[in-house]
Amino acid sequence: MKPDSQVRDVARAPLQYSDEVILTSLANLVLSQRSLLFFVTFRHIQKTEHLLCTCHCTKYPEGTFMKVLQLKKRKEKEALTSQVALGVKNPPANAGDLRALAPSHSASHYEVISSEVAQSRLTLCDPMDGLGWYTVNSAYGDTIIMPCRVDVPQNLMFGKWKYEKPDGSPVFIAFRSSTKKSVQYDDVPEYKDRLNLSENYTLSISNARISDEKRFVCMLVTEDNVFEAPTVVKVFKQPSKPEIVSKAPFLETDKLKKLGECISKDSYPDGNITWYRNGKVLQPLEGAVVIIFRKQMDQITQLYTMTSSLEYKTTKADIQMPFTCSVTYYGPSGQKTVYSEQAVFDIYYPTEQVTIQVLPSKNAIKEGDNITLKCLGNGNPPPEEFLFYLPGQPEGIRSSNTYTLTDVKRNATGDYKCSLVDKKSMIASAAITVHYLDLSLNPSGEVTKQIGDALPVSCTISASRNATVVWMKDNIKLRSSPSFSSLHYQDAGNYVCETALQEVEGLKKRESLTLIVEGKPQIKMTKKTDPSGLSKTIICHVEGFPKPAIQWTITGSGSVINQTEESPYINGRYYSKIIISPEENVTLTCTAENQLERTVNSLNVSAISIPEHDEADEISDENKEKVNDQAKLIVGIVVGLLLAALVAGVVYWLYMKKSKTASKHVNKDLGNMEENKKLEENNHKTEA
Repeated sequence: MKPDSQVRDVARAPLQYSDEVILTSLANLVLSQRSLLFFVTFRHIQKTEHLLCTCHCTKYPEGTFMKVLQLKKRKEKEALTSQVALGVKNPPANAGDLRALAPSHSASHYEVISSEVAQSRLTLCDPMDGLGWYTVNSAYGDTIIMPCRVDVPQNLMFGKWKYEKPDGSPVFIAFRSSTKKSVQYDDVPEYKDRLNLSENYTLSISNARISDEKRFVCMLVTEDNVFEAPTVVKVFKQPSKPEIVSKAPFLETDKLKKLGECISKDSYPDGNITWYRNGKVLQPLEGAVVIIFRKQMDQITQLYTMTSSLEYKTTKADIQMPFTCSVTYYGPSGQKTVYSEQAVFDIYYPTEQVTIQVLPSKNAIKEGDNITLKCLGNGNPPPEEFLFYLPGQPEGIRSSNTYTLTDVKRNATGDYKCSLVDKKSMIASAAITVHYLDLSLNPSGEVTKQIGDALPVSCTISASRNATVVWMKDNIKLRSSPSFSSLHYQDAGNYVCETALQEVEGLKKRESLTLIVEGKPQIKMTKKTDPSGLSKTIICHVEGFPKPAIQWTITGSGSVINQTEESPYINGRYYSKIIISPEENVTLTCTAENQLERTVNSLNVSAISIPEHDEADEISDENKEKVNDQAKLIVGIVVGLLLAALVAGVVYWLYMKKSKTASKHVNKDLGNMEENKKLEENNHKTEA
């Protein structure tokens, strides 16, 4: 025999753990069917508060008698499953009389079940198969609407609604006459002002409460018969959104600690709370996950508050992991689940590694800097104190996570270490090099030398690394280090030797040498006739330092010539120039004087009407250098030739030939022998 199909959830009532009460509870739900069979399954649920009871209805033929299957027990702490088959033939008018049919089984059959906290669910047959009750599901606070479900007979006298108490006794609540069309409501306090009975005998109950979960019966009465149609009312209340409260400020690895509590309020029936880690269900695990579920019913509202506390042993894998909880409950449309907001916990874990940092960067430390050592541990929270070990010091210095050394010197180079205070074996080290740069310039400062002297100059560098050296003269970079075997006036100036370590920013040194080259005045006089023949230019070239003062006078008369033109004073040299048109021969004197000496030189100048040999102007230093460079190039080429000797001989022969010709022209141009003798005498005096 196969049971009819559909099953409906119609009742939830706490069951007491004895045969008698279980059978009584079933009997209170029995309809006046010709035959009815219940299959009741008890399932042990660990750590819940009720016994789970599921009943399936099966229709059997007439003549089926009640029989009880033996209960099966398993070992302690394991699930206990038992099945009871209860058959009823011609049930008595008073369903409560089924108690008399209770088998005489000992309560010990339920010993394991009764020692645990459990939940009951009673599932009865679908009403449409003719074996179960009609059920109305309503949300808490809504209006319950119960049709009578009996066809109204033509000879109807009146209709009544009642509900049944747990002991089976009726309580009438509404009456409607079919003739007077009047409605009367019985004085039942809990339904005062909440009932409404329509003309078709549909009963409405406003503001549904948990206490409205009853078996209501619609009764239509005629003169010769009474028609009844029962309706079971189920009320559901959605719980509040679960919330994680009493959250731990932090969790510690490898320690079982209370994470928090998940609470959901005002539920009916009571729901179940589940914990999640990163979206995955947390199952109880000894020593790692402990979940304690509690529920409490408000005696006035009969609504449940569910609380689940979670003790959790965390690991580093739980860093930034979200924890949530949910409440699963039953509503009019079935099972639903509501989730809490996520909660992320600060995970404390011990330090497993220590690192040391050097500020500023290890490659940029130089003498005079301040060094800050920073020690870090990878634990959470990080250690607040460390031991710092300096080079050559075996004992550590206790400090916060930083230690500063000021104005470091080169002897501070070495290995620096830090460790945990309570675990010295966990240590980190860093090698530090304090860079230095020394420069010694000899001579330095202001140095005065005489022209022609030798001056050795050295710039000595001592550094922690290879350093670059640059020489500057008067802010112009030199190609090489200066060397003075014979000083010239142009060697004077401000010399700077500068060195730097490119890898270390700001590490530079420089020393300077101010060289002064002094010399007595030296004079050379030249003359030149203007191409027009109307004037002659006389130039007095002077060399010396400090700058000599130049004065022109006419020998014999002693007259001073003030109308002169002077060139710029460069590298210890300059000249003074006068332009004259003498009508007769004249001797001019040029006097140059500085702090070292006074020098005088004279030059005979013929009258403008008398032709004479012009002397070439002094070649400037710049032109001298150009000539010297050209001469060096020529000499190099000549030396490189295999025929150097032959070429030199030819050049010498040509030179001798030209010299003889030039001498003849010079003698012819001189003219007056006495004038030449005077000029020679004056030149001898100047040289003396």
